[in-house]
Amino acid sequence: MVAKIIIMASFEDFKINKQLRYAIEDLGFSTPTPIQEQAFSVVKSGRDVVGIAQTGTGKTFAYMLPVLENLKFSKQINPRVLIIVPTRELVLQVTEQVKAYGKYSSIRVVGVYGGTNINTQKEEVLQGCDILVGTPGRLYDLALSRALQLKSVKQLIIDEVDVLLDLGFRFQLVNIFDLLPAKRQNIMFSATMTDEVDELMDTFFTSPERIQVALSGTPLDAIEQHYYEVPNFYTKANLLSVLLKDKNEFKKTLVFVSNKKLADRLFKVLEEVFGNEVGVIHANKTQNYRINAIEQFDAGTYRILVTTDVMARGLDLDEVTHVFNVDVPRFAENYMHRIGRTGRAGTTGKSYLIGTPDELERKEAIETLMNKSIAQVDLPEGLEVSKRLIPEEEPNYVEINNPTKRDDTRGASFHEKKEKNKKVNLGGKYKREIAKKYKKPKTRGDKNYNRRNKRK
Repeated sequence: MVAKIIIMASFEDFKINKQLRYAIEDLGFSTPTPIQEQAFSVVKSGRDVVGIAQTGTGKTFAYMLPVLENLKFSKQINPRVLIIVPTRELVLQVTEQVKAYGKYSSIRVVGVYGGTNINTQKEEVLQGCDILVGTPGRLYDLALSRALQLKSVKQLIIDEVDVLLDLGFRFQLVNIFDLLPAKRQNIMFSATMTDEVDELMDTFFTSPERIQVALSGTPLDAIEQHYYEVPNFYTKANLLSVLLKDKNEFKKTLVFVSNKKLADRLFKVLEEVFGNEVGVIHANKTQNYRINAIEQFDAGTYRILVTTDVMARGLDLDEVTHVFNVDVPRFAENYMHRIGRTGRAGTTGKSYLIGTPDELERKEAIETLMNKSIAQVDLPEGLEVSKRLIPEEEPNYVEINNPTKRDDTRGASFHEKKEKNKKVNLGGKYKREIAKKYKKPKTRGDKNYNRRNKRK
């Protein structure tokens, strides 16, 4: 569901309380960002909300402004607003921002995260707070220890949900959902839409309003876009191997895939061709590994970097000359995020979309969003079209005749039992004679019968 948006020119149009107005003035904010304009009335209404916006667009203030406006003074211990973020750094950042927004209010905010003494954080939580900010793992640990009670939560906010899911926090999120009251407002913000985000939204949200801002700063005119159509993944890999051999042209290239499995699979193929010129980053790699890969890409040691949407989103990568999309993103917005990595700061860039006929519908959705078509170009001569398929491309065969399933219409080998084999085992002769002689009394165990017929 798409929200009906009320556009406001300034913070004065929000009709917020004076405490918030004073805080906004101190922070030097005068005009709301697009996401703040769109989110205010929707979040304040109490409906479930899903916001799609890039990092740096003022997302935190977008959801906190209406939340703080509705949050009244209370002395209760248990938190009424729960904010879940993926990292320690974000906990600290959001906590400080909330404190700044509530500077003139009596709002109590506490931040919790892993890697520090849990007992100290238990004491903070037990002292009481209105807003609790935390990472999923630490929040769940505190809830299990009974130091944290979530029964009073009225608003659940999940920020950077795409990062949370990519880092493997779905288990903790679902467990936290189970501890929350059923009657609550769910607010979720993400920079990109993924299948996992979509599934989470469908499972736990009730008819959420979707708000989305245009991807500011994506200079489409500065990016030359091309489209290749091939039959399968390994032909895509072969195409990359052919094109990227031109070192003078492809000096600093980002290669996007939709998930970690595909990233590793593609890296393995490219590594055989380009050796130490190619690197890979995704959420399953250690932090040191990822940092090292990024540093080598920035330094020019890696000419090619394979990555997923989520991991590349928060990276500050300059002078990217080319972007390859080795699959057509399911969500058109993600394509915009990807190609926006090139053509920055007044420079021009090139992007290549490599798709299969099955992905054509997604390509058309991207063109609709951009209001611009992506021209198809001819495949290079001598390109090897692979017949090898990855498991995701294998056809799903339906076995008509299941050999393990019993068929009652079989032939003579599955005939009726012979008469002699139909007999029921009644036990030996002695057992049969005893059973005949001492029959089970019909009134055995009937106390009332025995009481009525007791001999006098």
